[in-house]
Amino acid sequence: MPSIVRMKHDVSKEQATISDADAQDIAAFIERVWSEDGLAERTLEAYRQDLETLARWLAARQRQLRTARREDISAFHGSQPVAVRSMARRQSAFRRFYASVARNDPGFDDPTLLIERPKMPRSLPKALAEREIEGLLNAPDVATTLGMRDRAMLELMYASGLRVSELVDMPLSALNMRQGVLRITGKGGKDRLVPVGEVALEHIQTYLAQARPALAKGRQPPALFLSNRGEGMTRQMFWTLVKRHAVTVGINAKRISPHVLRHSFATHLLNHGADLRALQMLLGHSALSTTQIYTLVAKEGLKRLHAQHHPRG
Repeated sequence: MPSIVRMKHDVSKEQATISDADAQDIAAFIERVWSEDGLAERTLEAYRQDLETLARWLAARQRQLRTARREDISAFHGSQPVAVRSMARRQSAFRRFYASVARNDPGFDDPTLLIERPKMPRSLPKALAEREIEGLLNAPDVATTLGMRDRAMLELMYASGLRVSELVDMPLSALNMRQGVLRITGKGGKDRLVPVGEVALEHIQTYLAQARPALAKGRQPPALFLSNRGEGMTRQMFWTLVKRHAVTVGINAKRISPHVLRHSFATHLLNHGADLRALQMLLGHSALSTTQIYTLVAKEGLKRLHAQHHPRG
């Protein structure tokens, strides 16, 4: 069970306003969605914080989570201005919480049923051009230990379309060099097999033979990719190295995101005729609709190409 399910709340004036009943309901809900849905730990933590924020707001008005009315939830949203995505996440947390309560209490009146969902702006994933990817992959100095590591990480992420968390959390045991595949544990604890291209395998082999032993300093850490302290990498470390290498080859830092290689992997596969269902499996998306956004990225790229090169563009 994730640590946040077992986490004891800090005793503070702000948290003391949450009633024991609300605290127990929130803890039970978090444990339930973890065990039933296998949500990521970061999602569970965000849900817990959202529900505690609502519980504190209600407590100041002599109400509890189970006695909240629809107008209370609406008033809470109106009094707590946040970004659209944060609002959508909050509503998701509240809807799931109250749906869970209603399942166990048939007479319960769900206060979130008639609340309008926020309209999410459509933002397309950022993908680099293939020539930019080539420049980024060639940026690390492979004559150095860290350069060999960086090149292997960049090659692997672009070759396999991994999430950043999947890349940095990957254990050495997940890699099968002989078969050229990775066993990835993605969102919700779901496993998938992902192929690794020959070029990426070559750079990983070089890293394993020459760089990783030097970084491990005689120890046997479980992580595949190690920091210069001999420990597993973090998302922030990988983001920093991607940005640094991108800047050195003239890529605007504003066009770089932690998932830029994953997005580029998906977009370039579609541009070269990949099947959308196969791409869904490679990316580990639970719904095809999530994968379909990359078709929009590909279409936007074709529009820009047409406008730039066609005589009547």
